[in-house]
Order: sequence, then structure tokens, then C-alpha cells
Amino acid sequence: MAMTLITTNSHSGDSDATSSFTSSIDSTYKLYIFKFINIHPQTDETELTFQVNASDATGYNETMTTTCFRAHHSEDDSTTALSYDDSRDQAQGTSFQKLSSQTGNGADENLSGTLWLFNPSNTTYVKHFYARTNNYYSENHSYDSFISGYINETTGIDDVQFKMSSGNINGVIKMYGVG
Repeated sequence: MAMTLITTNSHSGDSDATSSFTSSIDSTYKLYIFKFINIHPQTDETELTFQVNASDATGYNETMTTTCFRAHHSEDDSTTALSYDDSRDQAQGTSFQKLSSQTGNGADENLSGTLWLFNPSNTTYVKHFYARTNNYYSENHSYDSFISGYINETTGIDDVQFKMSSGNINGVIKMYGVG
């Protein structure tokens, strides 16, 4: 299956608090992929997050059930771990879902990754997603995060928004359709 680039959102970090995709999420594709490229937060120790709107809804507050596990390795090789992180889970929550660990805002600190959103226009079933990000944690660690879950909504989803948990966003987010 071919990936078709639909939209590219580029952010300078000076004035963009959010990265919103409010058009072209429709029944054309059964899979939408979002690529995060060198996302650099304005604020130190912040996370990339996302939420969605059901068709004709506002507020980016749809109900999600999610889970997260992650691996990390320190730059000086002093610590390594693979762990389940229940502090990033939602059980029928409506918050923005965290997709990364505390990314630093230093010149050499950023994050990249991918989010897959399955069949968002379907009006019968809930909407599944999973994401994988890698970021440079503010305390000199590399974090590889795995997040998955479902949006408990049988109405179609037509808006997706990304934002940092604090401050503005700098970097590129691309939306692709697959089919």
C-alpha cells in the first residue's frame, strides 16, 4: 500500500501552541499516519500530546483508553530500563494523551516518531491507534515510548490536534493517508 502525503504542518516554536489537522481526515483512507520530525519544545521537560474531535464536535476531549511502556538508556550508560508506565495511561479519560517522555529544550534535545490512526471515519466501531516516539529526555536519557489504545467513539473522527504539555511546539508534523 502506498502512503500519500496529505498535509505538512511546520512550526517555528515562537507562536504555535498546537498543530491541528482539521481537514482531509475522511473515508478516503482507512489508515492515517502522522510523522513527527525533530519536534523541539519551547519549554524544558515537556511531552508531546494528542487528542481528537468526533465529527462536528469541539474541545478535543474524546474518551480514550490507553497504555504505555517505554525503554530508556542513559547517555553515560549508567542506567537502562524497560517498564510499563501507568502514569501515562488513561482509563476512559478525556485528557490529551502523552506520546513522549519529558523532552528537553536544549539544542541537542528533541523527539521524532509516528502515530497510526485506524479507520477514523468509521461510524460503527471505536477508533484504534498506536504510537512510537523516541526522544532525548532532559536528564540525558534516550526514551523509546510505545503508546496504544482506542478512542471510545463510534462517530467518525475528523480532527486531530497535537501540542506540547507546556509551551509552544517547534518542528514538523506530516499527515499521510494509506490505501
